[in-house]
Amino acid sequence: MPKGDFLGAFEEIVLLAVIHLAEEAYGMTIRQEIEERAGRAVSIGAVYATLERLESKGYVSSRYADAATERRGRARRYFTLEPEGARGLARSRDILAGMWQGVELGKNGAER
Repeated sequence: MPKGDFLGAFEEIVLLAVIHLAEEAYGMTIRQEIEERAGRAVSIGAVYATLERLESKGYVSSRYADAATERRGRARRYFTLEPEGARGLARSRDILAGMWQGVELGKNGAER
């Protein structure tokens, strides 16, 4: 499997946030979802950089909504998980499950 087929930890987190948010997945809500669920502060720039990378891989797609007057004419960009993104998440989950198989974390570190 080529290196580009593996998801990084933050890419996984972003994709999972997109799934949780469904129709409300845009930059700021994705950032808030990650902060709430993962307890991890992230910058909006990191979220958008990751979304751009995921879109270039075909894992998500985006669309612009009509510009709202409260946003001073700026259109909101919504993200949707694509089938390739779902396959990537499933591969990542399976790889991690295989790696964790037989590993026990004890008081003094990892044991097998």
